[in-house]
Amino acid sequence: MARKTAASDLKQMFPEDLKSYFEEHRAGTYTLLDVRQPAEYEEGHLAGAQLIPLPRLLNSLTEIDPQKPAIVYCAVGGRSQMGAQLLLHEGFREVFHLIGGLEAWEGSTANGPVQFHLQFVRGSESPEEIIKLAYRMEEGLKRFHQEVKARTENEELSQILRELIRAEEKHKEALLKLVPTEGERERIVQELSEVSQSDLMEGGMGISDFLEQNQRFLTTVKGYLELAMMVETQALDLYLRMGDASQHEITQNILFEIGEEEKKHLGILGRFMEQKVRESKGRG
Repeated sequence: MARKTAASDLKQMFPEDLKSYFEEHRAGTYTLLDVRQPAEYEEGHLAGAQLIPLPRLLNSLTEIDPQKPAIVYCAVGGRSQMGAQLLLHEGFREVFHLIGGLEAWEGSTANGPVQFHLQFVRGSESPEEIIKLAYRMEEGLKRFHQEVKARTENEELSQILRELIRAEEKHKEALLKLVPTEGERERIVQELSEVSQSDLMEGGMGISDFLEQNQRFLTTVKGYLELAMMVETQALDLYLRMGDASQHEITQNILFEIGEEEKKHLGILGRFMEQKVRESKGRG
């Protein structure tokens, strides 16, 4: 399915909006989509919700009718916002996400994680401009994972984060291979290293600011995972959009390849989330 809808077309719902929507629309005329993990779904979900965990959403699009409105939710709103944006970019007609997720639905005033502010490409950028944008994205993801790793004492999570950090470095290397000469590669790396000293992600938000604004998600392993899954999905979404907009076949192929790897990263995080939720249920 062709990606053709802008992220700005994403519609938001507060819990009271969703309640009104349920009253005004018959079941079956819309898709209610839960993008959490199976163990979370088993603990409780909205009546009539279809479960498709976020890590496998892009590979399960045939299970959803793109002509019906889709309402996407998760635990606190971070994963659902990213999942809803993916559906939009895959050509779904009308997509909503539930602000605050199930926590807000059940009466909490919680809001979801604050996402990175990522700029998008126009489609007319040169390969070098695309490489620089993607390189900064990878550097930002690496630094995010490093910061989370520094804050956790959970060895299993630390191991996953080490793997993700190594993966982001490999992605940066793959991007630099698109640059024709060694001299040009050195120049680009020097330019980007100077920019990276500012602690800014692509789009203007600093890593420190991002972590500060999402402080409540940094106190538990599950919170770390919620945040990491949102960030990795945002990266995946950006790579797909950059690939679609790129007018250069080699650059496009590299971007789609990195996007596929981001999907694998999401799968790793999803499996770990599943494990943590089931362990928590066992202790309960």
